Amino acid sequence: MKFSIYSLFPELLSYYLNDGLLAKASDKGLVEFNIQDLRKFATDKFKHVDDRPYGGGSGMVIRVDIADKAIEEVKNDEIAPDEIILLSPSGERFNQKIAEELAQKKHICILSARYEGFDARVESLVSREISIGDYILMGGEIAALAIIEATARLVPNVIGDAVSHQQDSFSTGLLDYPSYTRPEDYKNLKVPEVLLTGHHAKIDAWRQEQALQRTKERRPDLLAKG
Repeated sequence: MKFSIYSLFPELLSYYLNDGLLAKASDKGLVEFNIQDLRKFATDKFKHVDDRPYGGGSGMVIRVDIADKAIEEVKNDEIAPDEIILLSPSGERFNQKIAEELAQKKHICILSARYEGFDARVESLVSREISIGDYILMGGEIAALAIIEATARLVPNVIGDAVSHQQDSFSTGLLDYPSYTRPEDYKNLKVPEVLLTGHHAKIDAWRQEQALQRTKERRPDLLAKG
C-alpha cells in the first residue's frame, strides 16, 4: 500500500515514518511512503506557495495552482491514487470505519495544509475531505500521521498479531477491555482474580462485560450509534 503525502514540512513526516513499526513495514515492502514538499511547485526564487486571502482577513492561504500541480503529479504515478484526501476541518470525521475502508486501497494521497489552509477551489480537485476532530492544530502533519498509522496498521502483516487490531477499541464498536500484566499486586492494586484463573470462557465473558461497562461510562455515544 502506498501513501503519498504533500506537506510544507516533509521532514516532520519523515522523522516519524522512518522509525518504529511503520519503518519496518516499509522495509518489508508492505507499505510505501512518498513524502513531497509542496514548495517544489513554487515558481519564484523564494519558494512562496501561499498568498493573502481575497476580501481581507488574517493569515495566508495555500494557492490552488500549487495544490493542482501536486495533484497532477501524483495522478501520473505508476499506480494512480484511489483517493486524494484534503485534510480540512470541514471534512468528514475520521474514524475506525474510514480507516478500514482506506486500508483496502492501493494508493492514498494526502494534502496537508498550514496557515489558513488551502484555497477553497482545491476542494473540487480532490476525492475526499477528512477531519480528525473538532480542535485546531498548527498544521496538517499530525492529522496526516494519524490517518496513515490508523490505516497502515490494518494492512496484513504490518503488526505482529493479526487478531490484535480486531479487538482494539472502536474495531468492535466498544472501548477495549482493561489489560493487566506483572506485577500481580502493586501497592495493593491487584490484578482481577478472574484473569489469574486460566478459565478462558470466564475471562472472555469478563472482558466483554468490562468493555461494555467502560463504553457505557466513558463513551455512551458509541452505544447510541449501534
